Amino acid sequence: MEKKYSGEAKVGDHVHMTGWVAKFRNLGGLQFFLLRDREGTMQVAAKKGKVPDKLFEEMKKIGKEDCVSVKGKIVKSEHAKSGMEMVPESLEIVSKSLPELPIDVFGKIESGKDKRFDYRFLDIREPKLQAIFRIKAKAIQAIREYFVEKGFVEVFTPVIQAAGAEGGATMFPVQYYDKKAFLRQSPQLYKQMMMASGMDKVFEIGQAFRAEKFHTTRHVSEFMSVDFEQGWIESEEDVMKTLEGMVHYSISAIAKDCKSELKLLEKEVKAPKIPFKRVTYDDMVDELKKAGEKIKWGDDIEDAQEKKFGEIMKKKGIEWYFITKFPSEIKPFYIMLDGKHSRGLDLDYKGMEMASGGQREHRHDVLTKVMKEKSLNVKNFKFFLEPFQYGIPSHGGIGFGVERMVEKLLDLPDIKDAILFPRTPERLVP
Repeated sequence: MEKKYSGEAKVGDHVHMTGWVAKFRNLGGLQFFLLRDREGTMQVAAKKGKVPDKLFEEMKKIGKEDCVSVKGKIVKSEHAKSGMEMVPESLEIVSKSLPELPIDVFGKIESGKDKRFDYRFLDIREPKLQAIFRIKAKAIQAIREYFVEKGFVEVFTPVIQAAGAEGGATMFPVQYYDKKAFLRQSPQLYKQMMMASGMDKVFEIGQAFRAEKFHTTRHVSEFMSVDFEQGWIESEEDVMKTLEGMVHYSISAIAKDCKSELKLLEKEVKAPKIPFKRVTYDDMVDELKKAGEKIKWGDDIEDAQEKKFGEIMKKKGIEWYFITKFPSEIKPFYIMLDGKHSRGLDLDYKGMEMASGGQREHRHDVLTKVMKEKSLNVKNFKFFLEPFQYGIPSHGGIGFGVERMVEKLLDLPDIKDAILFPRTPERLVP
């Protein structure tokens, strides 16, 4: 007998289905329950005398959230929402659930977020939450497809590193044998080193870590980062074209392939038109001043100001936009300088930064000079700087927060809702 998910079954099929008991009712001569699997639910109904007595008695032992395996025939039904139900021929209770659940997954009692995360495995039994992670998986799958089609090579760089791309106090220290190491803030330095290897178009999708003690809806200590680096560019404009193409490709795939998930979440998604709007840092500062924000040229943009600018852009009908020509002083050492401006860029969506990057400095003498000016110990970056002495092309790239995109795309209240097991300053388990 063929095993099928609820969404695959058709009237007349003899199928084997497995899942969890969502609801159960015993009406004496009629018993039925809703079997829930990853595709949805299937009503399983048994009338006394129409099914084996042993099976009918076994159904009485079923409890909510029990794990069951059922074989039977799919028939038409006026009483089931889907218009069909299964008449069971055999039933196995694979494992029992405790009768009292720690969180009310499908009921009317709303559990607190911390409690939900404590029992995340139960929390994600909710179909709407599963839909979020299916959409996230599709986003990442499409991003990978996009880069492969564009001739990029996927690479896997170390998570344990000797130095951080951003430096500072936002690094998690690791005892690496007799040495001090860190969890990576970004694969940034290694991506750039690849530009000297002859593999001049690379991308990586993996975890990154920031020891930032923020308590906001947009920050976590561990997140999924999409990074790419490409060589032989003429300016940061080449980087922006690759990035906006990636976003367009990914959201197009979600709109096309995640229709059932989007329907469940009551969300409509459309691929954004490209090219995205380019806004200079100078123009952004001017707009924020007009809106009453206290900001001067050279200031780093605060989260509240970034959100405010998103509202300004929304009134103009713009959701996705690049911010370019940042002041040199507020960008990392590896971003190429252009007088008092830099060739760095941010990509924002609905007032939140999705990506940061730009054209890199590929000249060894300029790079070391800037590092010293930013009070970095050049000796700590010897492994990174060495390739720059043996011929490295002009290059650029970005780091992109895919979970932030999912959060904003689906209008989720918190980035943690787009992460299976979020890590925060307070949360290390489960």
